[in-house]
Amino acid sequence: MKSPISTAIACLAGMSVLAAAGCGTAGSSSSLVIYNGQHEQTTASLVRAFESKTGIKTEVRSADEATLGNQVVQEAGNSPADVFYSENSPVLEALAEKGFLAPVARSTLAQVPPGASSAHGLWVGVAARLAALVYDPRQLGHAGPPRHLIELGEPRYSARVGFAPTETDFQPLVTAMIHAYGLARTEAWLRALQEHATVYPDNETVTQQVNNGESALGPIDNYYFYRLRASLPGETHAAISFFAPGDAGNLVDVSGAAVLRSSSHPAQAQRFLAFLVSEEGQRIIAAGESFEYPLRPGVAPSAQLPPLASLKPTIVPPAKLGDGSAVLAIEQRLGLL
Repeated sequence: MKSPISTAIACLAGMSVLAAAGCGTAGSSSSLVIYNGQHEQTTASLVRAFESKTGIKTEVRSADEATLGNQVVQEAGNSPADVFYSENSPVLEALAEKGFLAPVARSTLAQVPPGASSAHGLWVGVAARLAALVYDPRQLGHAGPPRHLIELGEPRYSARVGFAPTETDFQPLVTAMIHAYGLARTEAWLRALQEHATVYPDNETVTQQVNNGESALGPIDNYYFYRLRASLPGETHAAISFFAPGDAGNLVDVSGAAVLRSSSHPAQAQRFLAFLVSEEGQRIIAAGESFEYPLRPGVAPSAQLPPLASLKPTIVPPAKLGDGSAVLAIEQRLGLL
């Protein structure tokens, strides 16, 4: 569930305001209202189990997380939403900085590793994904894919890379590049991609077009590949590769959930967050179609996923990834948004 997000996410950076269509209007509801920027199928499974367990009725309003974040900003403290559930942490950090989020119950925060949630306790980490490369072995041959993200900007990959700069999944990668290589070198890398790579609207398209042979490789989060393979059994020509330990590209992204300060049902909203990180909720995530890593210790991910620890990923605390505004400013200046 992705869409071009340049205008909507720019709102979170304080640059503009755009109404988000289809997300509802301000006011209270008799049901727990969830603004859902996560995968709809897995969220639906979580909601069904939560309703069955608690008897609490829910209303899910799904859209791109940046669009929903923009909606909360526009609603200015009068949002009908009780819970905000996102794929990535920057939008949650942006909402926290603007004062829209309420503290999460300490007992809920304690269910997942502390570094996976808000440093100020304003949202809880729910699941993780790992950045990766989808590639076409037919095109790369014995050389295989590169092991370092920065290599995608090298001349040898000119006209062979596909990427989606408007993806909320892409911005954390750029932030990690800035931390690893500095602003100037990261901007040069982005310019190289802008000049020589194929721009796609989203990571689903990147994955599909690499599988189709239109591009040879592209940066994605791991679950896009596994979802494609599940949807095309026996027809997947692409493969997945992970970046070298310690590389900026070997990055863990965290999805999370928060209770809005303006919630009409704060107690029920806190119960939903607690359910997301409970053993039952985490097992639903592990068995779902999103192919994410559950964060609760002791709950194993899908057997199709490599163990996260074996890939030695780079752990960038959500606070260090920030609200994404610096990356958005760079991409806008370069014309990538």
